[in-house]
Amino acid sequence: MSNEHTDDNDDHTRGFVPEHTPRMEWAKLAPDVYKAMWQLEQAVRKGLDPSLYHLVKIRASQINHCAFCLDMHTKDALAEGESVERIIQLSAWEESKHFYTRREIAAIELTEAVTVLTEGFVPDEVYARAAEVFEEAELAQLIAGITTINAWNRFSVATRKVPGHYKSAAPGGRS
Repeated sequence: MSNEHTDDNDDHTRGFVPEHTPRMEWAKLAPDVYKAMWQLEQAVRKGLDPSLYHLVKIRASQINHCAFCLDMHTKDALAEGESVERIIQLSAWEESKHFYTRREIAAIELTEAVTVLTEGFVPDEVYARAAEVFEEAELAQLIAGITTINAWNRFSVATRKVPGHYKSAAPGGRS
């Protein structure tokens, strides 16, 4: 296999490291689990602002080093109108707060706290800041959304899903 990759946007060929091989097709091997995850995803989406949920999914995927989910969720966010600038700044949101609303900052901060549980429980002050800007039902949906993307990340990282091939089905999808 050649390690050459032709970028459709360039007139030249660049040498890239070959893609890794996925470990398994978990969705095909555990279809009932996949269907249940998809139903959970659909239930979460009904109660969250799509733009906010994209930021949550991207930030959790950054923390979890899930390249497959980063590929998917950044493409979907861009196709639905999110700016490149806000996506780029997301990994440094604490220094770039002026790109985000108070609600988005609270959601991003809560995403980090729920995603990185190795340091203990979600701090009371993080939860309180989220509770200030989200109604209780919205906060429940947000926590469900954060939990859901973390589960998707773990499936993708554990099975080594390959990024770079996702095509957004979102309106305006450029992928």
